[in-house]
Amino acid sequence: MQLVSMQRTRLDNSDDALFYEYPRFVTHVDDRFIEQLTDLYRQRLKPHTCILDLMSSWVSHLPPEIEFAHVEGHGMNAEELARNPRLDHYFVQNLNKQQLLPFADRSFDAVLNTVSVQYLQYPEAVFAEIYRILKVGGIAIISFSNRMFYQKAIQAWRDGSESDRTKLIYKYFASVPKGFTKPELVANIPPSSPFLAMLGMASSDPFYAVVATRCS
Repeated sequence: MQLVSMQRTRLDNSDDALFYEYPRFVTHVDDRFIEQLTDLYRQRLKPHTCILDLMSSWVSHLPPEIEFAHVEGHGMNAEELARNPRLDHYFVQNLNKQQLLPFADRSFDAVLNTVSVQYLQYPEAVFAEIYRILKVGGIAIISFSNRMFYQKAIQAWRDGSESDRTKLIYKYFASVPKGFTKPELVANIPPSSPFLAMLGMASSDPFYAVVATRCS
């Protein structure tokens, strides 16, 4: 299923280069989310493989004890990417303007996207590229929580529930015909506390990751 034009719209349609012009040396999810993401990477990523951290920043949350053959970083702010100690190389590219990635077919063993998928206006094209650059059997891990830059998220993401957003990523994978295995959801949604809810607070960020592998 393809998104319709309205679903791709954003409240702030100004140039993304301006929005990301200044570095943000912060983490956009809490420590518990990061721990769970690092544990998932520990379980699913293999040593001495090639990794693409798509829409990355100054930290990749990769397990510190695992050595990879190459970690490529992509993002919108060069200063953030230069600060990331896990990246062997990085490049800046606006995926809402240019979806084609500068890599040969079957270049990577894994493609990661952390709390950024909500900003893609043409996710079907980006997921087609993820498929193209993954090796057969390579893994894609798309993680998200309930946080976002609201004005930059596409309408399909903004207006959906967390369950809707999971289904949206399933559809992104499915938009590549016979490209990926059936997506697997890894989730940890913390129980709500009535007291914290009354204050408009959550006990911790909900953790979601949708995982699929290139099948042919």
